[in-house]
Amino acid sequence: MPALRAARTLDLSSWCLGAGVVRNLVWDALHDYHTPSSLADLDLAYFDAADVSPERDALLQRRLAEAMPHIPWEVTNQAGVHHWFESYFGHAVAPLTSLPEAVASWPEYATSVGLWLDADDTIHVIAPHGLDDLFNCVVRRNPARVSVATYRQRVAQKNYAARWPRVTIIAQ
Repeated sequence: MPALRAARTLDLSSWCLGAGVVRNLVWDALHDYHTPSSLADLDLAYFDAADVSPERDALLQRRLAEAMPHIPWEVTNQAGVHHWFESYFGHAVAPLTSLPEAVASWPEYATSVGLWLDADDTIHVIAPHGLDDLFNCVVRRNPARVSVATYRQRVAQKNYAARWPRVTIIAQ
């Protein structure tokens, strides 16, 4: 909740905290872990086609780091992903048109989930592929944007089963 509240102070019109942070918290709870799994970063995704500059992402990330310096924030405007995706991942992608479309393209269905908080602290969920894989601890490739090779690399790198023994990994 503190991270959601900090993100809300940015006053973005379309945003969510998502991907690994949601997956980790849910899978930790389903495994009865009382200490949260560590995160490489906490992803704040937002959508603003009017300003896709990297400087804007950096500014928002600095504001979050000032508010919660112990959190490894990563802020990304999903409206600008197509500008840098090919140089980072090796293949071009079409521009995204909305935050839900962006969340729908994240690497695995279990991580294609985002949460945002409205003014009265109601948590809203963006889950374009549903929540079954998340709540059933299933790792399944999302073919929308992730190649089989990248998926296999992620599965090996993340080593999900070492942290969460009940995870089922769907081979592709």
